[in-house]
Amino acid sequence: METENKKILLVEDDPNFGTVLKDYLAMNDYNVTHAKNGMEGFEKFKKDDYDLCILDVMMPYKDGFTLAKEIREKNEEVPIIFLTAKAMKEDVLKGYKVGADDYLNKPFDSEVLLMKIKAIIQRKATDSIADSKQFEFEVGNFFLNSKLRFLSYKKEDPVKLSPKENELLRLLALHKNDLMPRELALTKIWRDDNYFTSRSMDVYIAKLRKYLSLDDDVEIINIHGEGFRLVVKSEVDN
Repeated sequence: METENKKILLVEDDPNFGTVLKDYLAMNDYNVTHAKNGMEGFEKFKKDDYDLCILDVMMPYKDGFTLAKEIREKNEEVPIIFLTAKAMKEDVLKGYKVGADDYLNKPFDSEVLLMKIKAIIQRKATDSIADSKQFEFEVGNFFLNSKLRFLSYKKEDPVKLSPKENELLRLLALHKNDLMPRELALTKIWRDDNYFTSRSMDVYIAKLRKYLSLDDDVEIINIHGEGFRLVVKSEVDN
């Protein structure tokens, strides 16, 4: 996933640690704004749009929890990662209650932070794709109207899809020629990610493959352990 131009607000009152962390994230192609305390952090947050916030918990003037509450009042979606020197269960729970997406105890491995940032931004991106209002799709020689649940092939009569078939094909179409993560479909359509819902999704994938078999140019590929790709071969080859 591209990290370039992703904007991060880092609020850390330790000037040395804050500078080192900002430089490390900048080396990994993130655009980082560093604030030295919670008050400054909130002022910077109000003036710009950020893809993610990293907040130290213990800060003068305004602690990380208070800052997170204020950020959440202005933006319910922006991901928040807390940094703390205290590994107390109460603090962790408090952090999640005010809307944290993740938590790291100091000292931490900088590569672990990098992996968490990438995973969170990727998850938010796939969630926003899934929440798209688009309902008409062209997939090879197929046309899907997900509002009416109709799948038509060339000039043949359309097939009426079941609600789950329709939602699953729509998600695949939104990610056309790209990975659709398994957990995204399971949480969006089945509202649960477990062994039984996973097996159920595999059954629906098999049904969709049967519908799509009319067009040799269209295929649903299983990416083991990760998800599926709805591929239109002529578009990928070009």
